[in-house]
Amino acid sequence: PLRAAAPPLAAAPPSTLPHGCQPKAGKHLRPLAQCRRRPLSVAAAAVAGVVPADQPASSSSPKPRVAYQGVPGAYSEAAAMTAVPGGDPLPCDDFETAFRAVAQWLADAAVLPVENSLGGSIHAVYDLLLRHEVAVVGEVAVRVEHCLMALPGTALASVTSVASHPQALAQCDAYLRSLGVDRVAADDTAGAARELATSGGPPGRAALASARAASLYGLAVLGAGVQDSDSNVTRFLVLARDAAHPAADDARPHKTSLAFSLAAGPGQLFKALSVFALRDIDMTKIESRPAPAGLMRGGGSGGGGASASTSPSTSRPFSNTIFYVDVAANSADPRTQNALRHLREVAPFCRVLGCYPAAGPPASSLAGGNAAAAVVGDSGVAVAAAVAAPSAA
Repeated sequence: PLRAAAPPLAAAPPSTLPHGCQPKAGKHLRPLAQCRRRPLSVAAAAVAGVVPADQPASSSSPKPRVAYQGVPGAYSEAAAMTAVPGGDPLPCDDFETAFRAVAQWLADAAVLPVENSLGGSIHAVYDLLLRHEVAVVGEVAVRVEHCLMALPGTALASVTSVASHPQALAQCDAYLRSLGVDRVAADDTAGAARELATSGGPPGRAALASARAASLYGLAVLGAGVQDSDSNVTRFLVLARDAAHPAADDARPHKTSLAFSLAAGPGQLFKALSVFALRDIDMTKIESRPAPAGLMRGGGSGGGGASASTSPSTSRPFSNTIFYVDVAANSADPRTQNALRHLREVAPFCRVLGCYPAAGPPASSLAGGNAAAAVVGDSGVAVAAAVAAPSAA
């Protein structure tokens, strides 16, 4: 698969275009042929006016298209189905592709992981939030429940090697030790299951993935819920082109996500965070990341406003830091508005990434093909409405 660094393909010979597609003039994107669905690549998303033959444009689809990273059966797919019930999941090669799919109207939304209760934050997604003009419109939480699977007829006692994503292997460490098997690292959990089903290989091979992956690829589940901890939950953000703007009197619990930098000098982080503490606004998440040159765009709200902002000084290479913060507040609430105005007085750069209904209890990934039925609190309905509204317009 082609990556984000690949050169533009608009001038390439027809035979070299991704998925066998040809450029299409005009404003609207159109499907050009019918072929087997496969993950969307960055190169395909980057070609102006071209939609891969198996990826119809969101404007021509009766259902919202929801991009996610991975292949069918991934936990990200379960999150996408939960966030937008009835949506059309769109598999992508990587996080960058999912962001571009939304920005270039190949998808109506993207559902991407930002943190895991055991593995911590997914830094790549945080960095991309400032590189792309998208807004956070929702969140969902999915409980990660790994299943050991193998080709039909394989006995548990005969398993000699297990393939999966390194984090999944680590999360099932005690179980795998009890089996005494070799571990094989793979790009993702569902990909390991698909590779096992398609390649076969020597007997004794198995994979760790979701129950839905086993169902999709015709594998037999040898053990369900084999992770070492039952508190393995991944939080996903739902991204769209347009920000949601909840009313100030919306009684549902909301979160507001933002990013900001600090000026030089002592006590600057205290000054920034005190704008929320002084107004009894609870902070639920804080994450710091380096801010490479040219990373930040705009200082406005909800996916890149036009407010003026200043990038951190490059004279102190280890001080160029962006802080990502989630607060339990509606951005339309007067207290939150005052806090944001106060923050912009002390922060050289400040951008509101989005305001959205807070997620409820995590959905179970053991639901298999029915994972979409587990809507997370009120956020699933709200997200579906927020995603569908721009397309309908």
